[in-house]
Amino acid sequence: MKKSKFSLFLILTLVLSMFLAACSGGNKKEEAEGSKEGTTKEEAPSVPQELKVLESAEIPTMDSSLAEGSTSFLYLNQVSEGLYRIDQNQEPVLALAAEEPQVSEDGTVYTFKLRDAKWSNGDPITAHDFVFAWQRAIDPKTASPYGPYLMGGKIKGAQEITDAAAAKKPYDVNTLGIKALDDKTLEITLVKPIPFFKSLMAFATFHPINKKFFESTGGKYASNAENLLASGPFKMTDWDGPADTDWVMEKNENYWDAENVKLTKITTNVVKDSQAAVNAFEAGEADITPKLSSDIVPQYEGDDRLLRYLETTVFWLKLNQKNEALANENIRRAIAMAFNKEDLVNSILNNGSVPANYAVPAESFKLDGKDFREKNGDMLTYNVEEAKKYWEQGLKELGKKELTIRYLGGDTEAAKKTDEYMINQLETNLPGLKIKLESVPFTVRLERDNKQDYDIQFAGWGADYLDPISFSDLWVTNGGSNRMNYSNPEYDKLIKAAMGELSDKPAERWEALQEAERILLEEDAGLAPVYQRATNLLIAPKVKGFVYHNVGADYSFKWIEITE
Repeated sequence: MKKSKFSLFLILTLVLSMFLAACSGGNKKEEAEGSKEGTTKEEAPSVPQELKVLESAEIPTMDSSLAEGSTSFLYLNQVSEGLYRIDQNQEPVLALAAEEPQVSEDGTVYTFKLRDAKWSNGDPITAHDFVFAWQRAIDPKTASPYGPYLMGGKIKGAQEITDAAAAKKPYDVNTLGIKALDDKTLEITLVKPIPFFKSLMAFATFHPINKKFFESTGGKYASNAENLLASGPFKMTDWDGPADTDWVMEKNENYWDAENVKLTKITTNVVKDSQAAVNAFEAGEADITPKLSSDIVPQYEGDDRLLRYLETTVFWLKLNQKNEALANENIRRAIAMAFNKEDLVNSILNNGSVPANYAVPAESFKLDGKDFREKNGDMLTYNVEEAKKYWEQGLKELGKKELTIRYLGGDTEAAKKTDEYMINQLETNLPGLKIKLESVPFTVRLERDNKQDYDIQFAGWGADYLDPISFSDLWVTNGGSNRMNYSNPEYDKLIKAAMGELSDKPAERWEALQEAERILLEEDAGLAPVYQRATNLLIAPKVKGFVYHNVGADYSFKWIEITE
C-alpha cells in the first residue's frame, strides 16, 4: 500500500492540538455557503481546482453491487451515476437518462432513452450496462446486500429469483424486469407503481456496470482504481483497495456534463481522530473535515466555517434475536428503555443530534404538509424504573439471575465514547447485566452484521430514497437488511400492502407504515432507537458549491468550485 505524506503531518498536528484548536468567532452557519447552488458554464477558474478531503473510514468497496456502507456510497456518488441523480435541492433530476421516461397507463412499465454518454475509458454507456448491473445485483451468487432488498417487491421478477435460490431451485436472472430494447433504450417493469421511483433510480445499486470491462478484470473488478471505470463526474485514479487510507479522484473528461464540473482533483485521507482532522484543517492541509466528534463541536459554535444539519439518519441498538435472551420481549424492552437519550445527545454527542424515540426520522418525510412523526410521536422512552421491571420479568422467564451479552461497536474515537456511555447506562440500570464490548473497524462490523455475528450492535441507517419505507421495509421477515431475526406477520402484511395495493393511495399507505412502526417499537420492542444524527463539518471558505443530501450518498462534490 502506498504511504501518504499526510500521515507525518498528522503526527505533528496531534502534538500541536492545544495550540491549533482555537477558533475564530462569527455566526453559526446552518448551511455551507453555496450548498444549494450549482455552478454554470463559465471561463476557467484562475485558482487550482483541487480539493482536499478527510474521511474517518476507509472505503470498504467501490463495487456498486456489493456496496452497503455510507463511505462506499459517498464515493460511488462521485464516480458513477444512474438514470437520475439527487441534485442541490434534494430532488431527483435526469442524469444518464436523456429525458423523462414513457410510462404505461398502469404505472408499471418505464421506457427510458439514454444520453450519448461515455465511460471514463471512452466506451459508450448503453442500456446493456444497466441490464448487466441489475442482473448481477439480484443474482444470489453475487451476494449483494442491497440488490434483493431494493429490488424485491419492486422490480418484476426480483423476489421470485431470490425465493427460488433460497429454496435451492433453478432461477434465471433474465426474468428480472429490465430489458435493453436497443443500445439506448431501456425498459423497466415494476411489480406495482412506486411513488418514489425516481429517487430510487438515483441509488448506486441501480447504476450501470460495463460488462466488457468487468469481464476483462479477471475477477478483480473494483478491487482498486485500475479495475474501476467511471460514469460520473470524477474517476478514481489512485486507490489500492479497502485497506487504503488515502486515494485520489480526478475529473472525468468523458462525463456527459464535464463542462459544468470545475474540480480537477480530489485528494482524500483517512483520519479517525477528530482533533487531528481539525488540526489539519486549521493548518490548511484539508478543505473539508469528517463529521466532528462531540468534544470538538463546542469549539466551533458560531464559526462561519461550521456546517450543521439534521440528517435523515437514525442510530439504534440492533437486538439480535438469535440470542436466546434477546429473543425475550421483556429483555429487549428493558434494554430499549434503560439508557438516557437526552443525556447522551446533550453531554456526549453535544452536536445538535436529537433523542430518537422512533424508527423513522423526524423532519424527513411529509404528506400533505404533515410530518410522518405526528401520528406515533415518542415510543420506548427512557424510564429506568419501568426498564428494571421488564428486566426482572425477562430474567425470571429465562430462569436466570444475570446475563452476559456481546456489544458490537466502532473503532473511531466518537464511536468509542458513545459505546462506553451506552454500556455504562445499561450495566448500571439493569442489575445482573454484563456487556463485552467489541470495537471493530467499520468494514469488519459490516461483515459481522451480514453474518449476524453479534448480540447487540450499535448501528445506524440513513434514507436511501425519498420515502419513509426506506426505513420501514428494513425489518420484514428475512429481509436483506434485517439481520437481527426480527419477525412479525402483521408487520410484514402492512409493508407488503404499502408496496402493493396501497401504492396509489397515499393516505392509507402512510397509515400502514405508521402502524408498522408502532408494532415494531410499541408492541415488540424489536429495536432500541437511540438518536437522530446531526452532522457537523468544517468547510474552508474557499470551497463553494458543497452539496449535502438527505437521501442516498451523504454529499456531492460535482458542483464544488475553489475560489480565492
